[in-house]
Amino acid sequence: MKRQFVDTNVFLRFLTRDEEAGYRYCENLFRKAVAGKAMLFTTELVIAEIVWTLSSYYELGKREVIEKVSLILNTQNLEVTNKGVLLDALALYQSEKIDFIDAYNAIVARRHGIDEIHSFDRHFDDVPFLKRIPG
Repeated sequence: MKRQFVDTNVFLRFLTRDEEAGYRYCENLFRKAVAGKAMLFTTELVIAEIVWTLSSYYELGKREVIEKVSLILNTQNLEVTNKGVLLDALALYQSEKIDFIDAYNAIVARRHGIDEIHSFDRHFDDVPFLKRIPG
């Protein structure tokens, strides 16, 4: 079955239901995927854009953003690049005072055996497996 790329705005339309006709289109697309009638694909950059848009434009809290993004990541027949990194980043994002992109970068660093980070962002001080330089 041919894979189809899903862009940020399709996920956002589904998650926010801000326009009914668009929402129904998206709902149908995701139902097809769950039923095995469509193979969907997206990237971690799309997921990062979803997190940013839900947090900033829609002003959703961290908990609600995590719930919505988890729903996407657990959709059957939706392949997401670096899904394992994203799931770990969501867990770090939830547990620490850190934004999602920095959580993602912290997880990538850890997976590459890196335990020091050059940054002026003090929230990295709360990441237990990273030492911030300058500290």
